[in-house]
Amino acid sequence: MNNDLTKLCERDHHFIGGQWIEGTADPITLIDPYTQQAFGRAPSADNAIVDMAVNAAQQAQPSWSALPATERAAWLGRWLEALKPQAENIAHLISREMGAPVGGARMAQAAGGLMALQGFSQMADHSKRVELIANSVVVREAVGVAGLITAWNYPFFLAIGKAAPALLSGCTVVLKPSDFTPLSLFLMADAAHSIGMPAGVFNVVHGTGPVVGEAISGHSAIDMVSYTGSIPIGRRVMERAASTIKRVALELGGKSAAIVMPGADLAKAVEKTAADCFNNAGQTCIAITRLLVPEAQMQKAAEMAAVHAAAYRLGDPRDPSTTMGPIATQRHQQQVLAYIRSGIEQGAQLVCGGAEPVSNVQSGWFVRPTVFTTSDPQLRIAQEEIFGPVLTVIGYKDLDHAVEIANGTVHGLNGGVYGPNDTEAISIASRMRCGKVDINGGVFNINAPAGGYKQSGIGRERGPHAIDEYQEIKSMQFISEDAARNYFDLLQN
Repeated sequence: MNNDLTKLCERDHHFIGGQWIEGTADPITLIDPYTQQAFGRAPSADNAIVDMAVNAAQQAQPSWSALPATERAAWLGRWLEALKPQAENIAHLISREMGAPVGGARMAQAAGGLMALQGFSQMADHSKRVELIANSVVVREAVGVAGLITAWNYPFFLAIGKAAPALLSGCTVVLKPSDFTPLSLFLMADAAHSIGMPAGVFNVVHGTGPVVGEAISGHSAIDMVSYTGSIPIGRRVMERAASTIKRVALELGGKSAAIVMPGADLAKAVEKTAADCFNNAGQTCIAITRLLVPEAQMQKAAEMAAVHAAAYRLGDPRDPSTTMGPIATQRHQQQVLAYIRSGIEQGAQLVCGGAEPVSNVQSGWFVRPTVFTTSDPQLRIAQEEIFGPVLTVIGYKDLDHAVEIANGTVHGLNGGVYGPNDTEAISIASRMRCGKVDINGGVFNINAPAGGYKQSGIGRERGPHAIDEYQEIKSMQFISEDAARNYFDLLQN
């Protein structure tokens, strides 16, 4: 790691009210999941620091929301231009923090976040839209101060996905990064500072969930909270938010299934599903981790998946030849290995991978790409989110049975259907209880809404629908339709 990047790994200040504020609690030590050694630090906050950030956001919110949406979008555009030169640093920092291969971090982490920010900078018209309904004009106004709590697996992408629509809507932001992966968010604050973004509009407070996360989700002066992470913490966020009846948006866990219909291209389905499952070492909430195939094809599908698993090269995330890095933390590695052991103990057939140590790496919290088969969709590995590179191939009797299995968890985040054609695939996709479904290997769309049914979440992220999460709807009632139209026409100019 070069000297410039080393400096970016050692940060001591929060970004509040347009200023750098020194941390008041013990700093957070950052651990490289490959070397298993400390490599950097970040500040930590107490409740007083959170209060300072919320106060700054409150003070800034009226003037920020009063700006025309086109001006707020222009600020996002300037922010984007300031962040573009940092793309390589963003990729390397995230690779160092959570073990993602640097090549993948360039695309999915850095480039993905910049593409999302570019998209939001062009959505001013959606933010300011109004409706005319007889004698009423329906307008949209910012919720107020938004508390944003992001996850560690895609830190920059997820932070942009919350902060950009919140700011465009007219909200001001108090953002809490994961304490495992905070470094790329310092670059977001650096860029906001460099362009002179109005003080208090964008604030970043670092720290742990039990202190900073609790303070944000329950703060009486925060008007809404958006959280990405696990279902248990999502429940806690809702509990804290309930004390002030604040709006909550949640993107939580997934146990997503792809259904392969009779007559579909099995090889294509297995290849795409394996890539979805093993990408980012399986640490992706929308990962497809269950592959549902006709019973007669179960073993064949599993053997094909094992070929794809064997093609991954585990090793140093900074090595360009590495295609799978370590699990982000030792604790999480142990959780993933425990799931693999439970699958074996509960009778699932282990096709490849397993819980044994990876023999050809010098260090790191690795888990081998693992494939199971089972006819029992109630096993833990088929019901619970593992958040690791573990694919379970499940045989089904008929398509009704396949839909029953796909819908048979508490999750409902993502899904896929492979059919003989799109029409037949859609007939099954329409029966799946999840927020997104890929049709015959459909390509990821960064501006399409994503979110969960059931316990996978509330609300939507990405694209125009994300802006809606940060706006209230107000009806202006006029004495006549003509009076309403006069005001509506005025707002259109």
